Amino acid sequence: DSQTTAFLLRKHWVLYSVTPLYKFSSAHLKVYAKLLSAFIAAEKQKGLAVEVGVELDIKVAVTSLPDLKGSDQDEAAILVQLSLRSQASQKKSEEKLVWSGWFCSVCGDDLSKNMPEDFTCLPVFLANGAESYTSIVGSWFQKTFDCCFHRLAISPLNLSWMAAMWTGCKVDETASAMELVFSVPHLPQSLDILYAIHPEDAKALWDTVQKTPGEITQEEVDVFMDCLYSHFHRHFKIHLSSTKLVKVSTAIASAHCDGIIKFLQSQYVIEVLMLLTELAISQIQ
Repeated sequence: DSQTTAFLLRKHWVLYSVTPLYKFSSAHLKVYAKLLSAFIAAEKQKGLAVEVGVELDIKVAVTSLPDLKGSDQDEAAILVQLSLRSQASQKKSEEKLVWSGWFCSVCGDDLSKNMPEDFTCLPVFLANGAESYTSIVGSWFQKTFDCCFHRLAISPLNLSWMAAMWTGCKVDETASAMELVFSVPHLPQSLDILYAIHPEDAKALWDTVQKTPGEITQEEVDVFMDCLYSHFHRHFKIHLSSTKLVKVSTAIASAHCDGIIKFLQSQYVIEVLMLLTELAISQIQ
């Protein structure tokens, strides 16, 4: 649903893995919003008690996104939004969204199938906004639902998988080039190499490598990357295999090794979230 995913697109989301939430219920989202609002106000006032339900300068909304899941077994995604409003006005139109974060599980059956009923599995958390708000919101969820947040880094191996998978996706003719960023190690000053490939050339190469449409193997990903490395070496005499892949950008999405993702195509959001869920579950386990 493009309307559901519109708020996700073209923003930098910082990735976290989250252990199962204890005694979390999607039926109590409005209550959670009030409690979180009071917690944020208390943190801003250095721990002074704040009455639950009082109108505050930070408005908290906690809502469900039932369309953002990959299977019937998945829990509905949960969106948390913080809006800033002036004390002089209570009009919704004058509220300014300052932070967003959301929990999701897309085809996360491996984690949820053996989970006791008191636990809710939403292993991926994505945040957009000031890190101070991320810290406060994360702290409240950890204290309230006995869960743990960890930054979710993306390894060069997983980035190469993303490059191959997203290259094989069909996009319109105006698709941007696929870009790979490599970091050169052991230098006094940091040095990155940007390698841009025309999307049609990248897809043509992938089509020659992939043996079974719809299925991808590690061998195919390795061959795909080796071909790109060989082409680059032929022109610039640089061995990219001696560097570190730190970022992948395609028409589908972009991902950085520090755990930062940007969604660019609404029709492929679920596919990207499936991979992120798999990565988050592997870190939790």
